[in-house]
Amino acid sequence: MHTHSLIVLVFAAFLDYLIGDPWGFPHPVRVMGGVISQFNKIVWKHFDSSSTQRLAGIVLGISLTTGSGLIGWLLVQAAKFIHPSLGIIVESILLASCFAARSLRRAAQEVLQPLSKGKIQQARASLSKYVGRDTKNLSETEILRAVLETVTENATDGVMAPLFYAIAGSFIPLIGGVPVALAYKAASTLDSMVGYREAPYTYLGWFSARLEDALTWLPCRLTVLTLAIISRKPRSVWRICRRDAVKDPSPNSGWSECAYAAVLGVQVGGTNYYRGVAKHKPFLGDNIHPMTSGKVYQALQLTRYCFLIWLGVAIALLLFNS
Repeated sequence: MHTHSLIVLVFAAFLDYLIGDPWGFPHPVRVMGGVISQFNKIVWKHFDSSSTQRLAGIVLGISLTTGSGLIGWLLVQAAKFIHPSLGIIVESILLASCFAARSLRRAAQEVLQPLSKGKIQQARASLSKYVGRDTKNLSETEILRAVLETVTENATDGVMAPLFYAIAGSFIPLIGGVPVALAYKAASTLDSMVGYREAPYTYLGWFSARLEDALTWLPCRLTVLTLAIISRKPRSVWRICRRDAVKDPSPNSGWSECAYAAVLGVQVGGTNYYRGVAKHKPFLGDNIHPMTSGKVYQALQLTRYCFLIWLGVAIALLLFNS
């Protein structure tokens, strides 16, 4: 059982590193997004009050997370029934779809490459596909800050947290890592699509936002701890996070961004515009070094180191318990 989980973890990590999310592939997140969109249409049509929308949000959150895990489990069991090797392949592909390391790097490169050639308009256009803030008037420094914030925020919920739940699920008999990772991915997708305080999602997305916050809390802190250790200045990183991360309204993204900023010696946060409306985010980290594309690539490399460390620890634990 544990040897099987070990093979799936390694193979899935390898797939994400080599391929990522190929365009046109029936990605589980796209399926989840389609379900959420259809559910939203029903809610807007039939549920008008705040209480009914809250209830609908709870039903959506619970049913999509548990349903995603159950469907993943059924797909794996069906593949195993046909042939054990097919089971490993299906599990590895499903698990690789939960990791976003290569996708994050590709998104960052899509913005940084034209920026390095002085094509700022192209960089702004590319950035607009990945962030919610207005990008048409951003300076080069602001573009770099936006990319770094996106890369460091999504490092936790897009890379490390799915790995955490895949590892945890590997130790649960008869379930495995794939269903647990898919359930977390569903919670993360819900948060990104409906987990807003603003209308029309204020009540519908309330449960999803808090569910994702709760599920991400532990892997986020473990990611911060891992970053602090590999930075070789753990006390400094932890001090800066305790000073600044608590100012962020999010219980997780502020810690994730702040940890990377502390390790890199840069400062993130500041004023962003959303549909012309200014919104100030707290400053995180110390402004020791200028914001450069090199800092973004360093952040991506730090995420890779964290991923490999966790994967190595998981392999050791699985081998020890075999």
